[in-house]
Formats: sequence, C-alpha cells, structure tokens
Amino acid sequence: MALTHSFLLFCSLFPFFIIPSLSKTSFRPKALVLPVSKDASSLQYVTLINQRTPLVPVKLTLDLGGQFQWVDSEEGYVSSSYKPVRCRSAQCALARSKSCVTECYSGPRPGCNNNTCSVLPDNTVTSTATSGEVGQDVVSIQSTDGSNPGRVVSVKKLIFACSGTRFLEGLASGVNGMAGFGRTKISLPSQFSAAFSFDRKFAICLTSSASNAKGVVFFGDGPYVLLPGIDASKFLIYTPLILNPVSTASAYFEGEPSSDYFIGVKSIKINGKAVPLNTSLLSIDRIQGTGGTKISTVNPYTVMETTIYKAVIATFVKELALVPRVASVAPFGACFNSTNIGSTRVGPPVPQIDLVLQSSKVSWRIFGANSMVQVKSDVMCLGFVDGGLNPRTSIVIGGYQLENNLLQFDLATSRLGFSSSLLFRQTTCANFNFTSNNV
Repeated sequence: MALTHSFLLFCSLFPFFIIPSLSKTSFRPKALVLPVSKDASSLQYVTLINQRTPLVPVKLTLDLGGQFQWVDSEEGYVSSSYKPVRCRSAQCALARSKSCVTECYSGPRPGCNNNTCSVLPDNTVTSTATSGEVGQDVVSIQSTDGSNPGRVVSVKKLIFACSGTRFLEGLASGVNGMAGFGRTKISLPSQFSAAFSFDRKFAICLTSSASNAKGVVFFGDGPYVLLPGIDASKFLIYTPLILNPVSTASAYFEGEPSSDYFIGVKSIKINGKAVPLNTSLLSIDRIQGTGGTKISTVNPYTVMETTIYKAVIATFVKELALVPRVASVAPFGACFNSTNIGSTRVGPPVPQIDLVLQSSKVSWRIFGANSMVQVKSDVMCLGFVDGGLNPRTSIVIGGYQLENNLLQFDLATSRLGFSSSLLFRQTTCANFNFTSNNV
C-alpha cells in the first residue's frame, strides 16, 4: 500500500516520466523520420503516420505549434489496441485536461467512453476548437541514422485526442486530423523523444508543391543528410526560442503558456536597408501574449501586422524600382511583371530580406525563392500577406518562407537552428533518401 502511494505521488509530481514506458523494444533508435509533402490545393503540409491495430496509414496536416495529435475517430476508427485515458490519471494530467466525460450516450467506442478525460483539439486552419476524448494507441514509425530510414519502431501507447468528422473541414483532402509539434508534453516530438530517450530535438525540411516531392521531418539530433551526401545540420545558425507565457490557442488554455514557437525578430532589412517599423510590435506583451514573431506551417505565407506589412512593401518596391509593378493578385499586395526578372540558384534576383535576430550579425535571410510567388506566367508577387491591425501575433512566418530551409527545434535548450535557403548549398529538402537501409 505504501509503495503504491509513493508511486502515485511520484507520477503526480513528475507526470512526464510516464511516457518513456510507452515503447517496449530492445532497439533504441537515435532518431526517427517521417515524410512530408505539400498539398497543392490547400497549401498544407501533410505527413503520414501508421497507427492502430492492425496498423492503418493516417494522413495528418502538420501543425508546428499544435498541442498534440488529434484524429477523426467518429467514423471508421477500428483498433484493438485503443485505450481511453481515464479521468484523474497521470496521462490525463499530462494532457492538461480540465474536464471529464461522465456519460457518453452512443455506446463505447474510440472517442466516446465514460470516465475519460477530454481536451479541446484546435483546427488551426479554420480557427475552431471542439471537445475530444483523450486516448492512447499504437503508432509505428521508421528510425533513421540521418541518411536513410531504418528499422520500424513502435510507441505502444501514444497519447492523442479524438474529434468528430465535421471537424476536418478546411483540411486537405484525405486528411484525418492534425499532427501537433508544439511546446507541450504530449506533442509528437515530446512523446517520441521521451519514449526512446533521445535528444529533445526535431527538424523540419519542407518542399514546395511544384516539386511534387517529399520533404522530411526528423525527430532527434542530426546528422540530417540530404543528397548528394550533404549534412544540412552543419549549416545551422542559432537563435533563442522565446516562450510566450499566454496561450494563443482556445480560451480553454487561458493562463497557460503558448505551444507556438516564437523567435526574437528585432528589425527587418531589405537589401541591407532598415525598414522603418514600430519595433514595440516585435516584442511579446507578457500580460496579453500579443505581438512578437512566430513560425507556422499552417499559414501558407508570412502574415504581417498592417503597419509592418506596408513598410515592408514600400521598402521592397523601392528597392525593385526597375521592375514594373502590375495589378495585385489576392492575397498579395505587391506584384510585378516577371518577364525580365530572370533566375538564380536561389530564385528570382530580387532584394534580399533579412529578419534581424538577437544581434546585427544574426539574420534569417530570405532569398527570391522564398519571397516571390509566381501567380501567372508573367506575374510574380511578394509572398507576404496583410494581417490587419491589432492581430494577436505581429509576424507569422508562413510555410512558403520555410520551404527548402532546414529548421531544428531544440526543446531542451529552447533554441532554433535555421539554415536559410539550402538552394545555396546545392541541395533541397526533397533530397532525403527515403530508400530504407534496413535489410
């Protein structure tokens, strides 16, 4: 009895330590790997995870700041290994559940069980939330040595949330939910690193839909090798990840820190010239949680507060004065005749945009391949969008600006590593060799 009491006390004080027991395997991978591709219609980045018993491939929209994985369990979720998470359990506390389902009237099934804890999954594409049961099930994923996929390994009781079919509205065709990579204890990176005891790091390398090729997500430390034998982790420049103390998710998490990844942009330069900005917008209000700069895989393009957006547009247009402007094409506000723009290894030769970080010597440089969007055969637009006045976040760096950039998120040290464009290094995010080396 005393032993049981001590164990429960330990779990209540240190609930995160319950996750490593999720995986039962003698093989301990140093890293894991997932493919990720861009859906041309929705502009969402979609990955594939094998889940349930028997295993079923589940397509999920990648949500960098998402709190956890959630899936549609209303229709067609059949699994002999599914277990609901009971109220007041350690896993329930880990999920930050604040409510308990006491009566479910449709009969026991995944997503509808009595005495289970529930959370509010966020569909960050449509900015909606719903109540969902917290469950556990088997997930299998390939290990990697950084160069190729290796043996398949399994997490026996991965924690996730259930949702209804209607909640899939707005997601890419064929997608069954969202894969949350955010700063929580039950995000996919946190659960994988805890299950296999590797470094609390993950990296994303996204491709464009035009390439019709797979990008890659790594869980764990490098190397991150892209053909022809280039370890892209060697190109990383580092900047602190900033914790926003106020959740930007649903009001359900009021008073808790945000699961999004923020960085400290201090200023913006175009062709080396400072853009005139109200720099107070670049800081996070520690009371309201507003302002600052976050990174998103859900926003297809970078979104800026109106005054920042207008200043960036004005400076960029001035620096590209020799190229005629043409009528804007929604959602963009600055478009140009691309007939005579030309091309380089890193895209159209247009003014470089620098997001200046912790010092003048540390900048995230955005080249033409990540700043210009070809909207017609003879029209290119600056791929930034007006986010309006008083948005919750002043700058949201969107997916297009992340493509063919390697980003490593170090959760233990709260640090971001970024490569800037890999095109400069004569490789791309489509160059991971997904041919398995497992024999």
